[in-house]
Amino acid sequence: MKRDLISVLDVSKDLQSILDLAYRLKGSRGIHDQPLKGKTLATIFEKSSTRTRVSFEVAMTELGGQVINLSPKDMQLGRGETVADTAKVLSRYVHGIMYRANSHVTMMELAENATIPVINGLDDLEHPCQVLADLLTIMEHKGELKGLKVSYFGDGNNVCNSLMLAAALCGMHFYAACPKDRKPDPAIIEEAEAIAKARGGSVTNVFTTQQAAKDADVLYTDVWVSMGDETPPEKARETFANFQINKALLDLAKDDCLVMHCLPAHRGDEITAEVMDGPNSVVFDQAENRLHAQKAVLTTFLR
Repeated sequence: MKRDLISVLDVSKDLQSILDLAYRLKGSRGIHDQPLKGKTLATIFEKSSTRTRVSFEVAMTELGGQVINLSPKDMQLGRGETVADTAKVLSRYVHGIMYRANSHVTMMELAENATIPVINGLDDLEHPCQVLADLLTIMEHKGELKGLKVSYFGDGNNVCNSLMLAAALCGMHFYAACPKDRKPDPAIIEEAEAIAKARGGSVTNVFTTQQAAKDADVLYTDVWVSMGDETPPEKARETFANFQINKALLDLAKDDCLVMHCLPAHRGDEITAEVMDGPNSVVFDQAENRLHAQKAVLTTFLR
């Protein structure tokens, strides 16, 4: 029976085993066998990408498989073929689909009509592959995940949604510091709160940064204007001006606090260059771990 990765919740039962596999694959890079030899992954990008595109292609290649990169404008999808028909056709050719979509609705439509695994490479609701790499990074630097205080600052977007769910699954204490009109998805907040309560963690939404930063183990941010968001940059700076990760905010956190950003970053907006390039930053470890987390996902879902 095929299995999809659309939400972080799709790995709720084997999250730790996937992280452990990613850690092992990272340690054996260049010498592991080829578990996906003969397998082909189709990747569809409706939005631009650096880390997702490169990490999936390199991961698939190093695992022995191959990748076909597709763009809607180069496919019949761009000329009116339905998402459902595209899913059914690709299911006859390849072994899995990685889809970076504008809409969660079309993500779900593709997954519902494909008979092969569909992996969410980002949509407007979640970004599960990013968050698996984030958890791997935190695990490497902190050891245990349970009980850590992870604080997110800025736009309550797809990354925030997935990070909240992942933190809840791991029994972390998650704080989302977002403007009142840019909170995370209400349904995801409700679900994450229930999961966290059952697993010894917590979810807290605040509208100022100090409470979230105080004694935090992780400070995390993302761009203020996500892809597809038409908010003018000057309006975003006005909305998020008090949610920047800077030295003053970092000083409130634990001395060994990790600073994270899923990239691309706009230094001077959501994070200062001083902090992003400082000793607490693990931003580029985080970026590298997209590759190793992707390998674990592909091995788990396509094997």
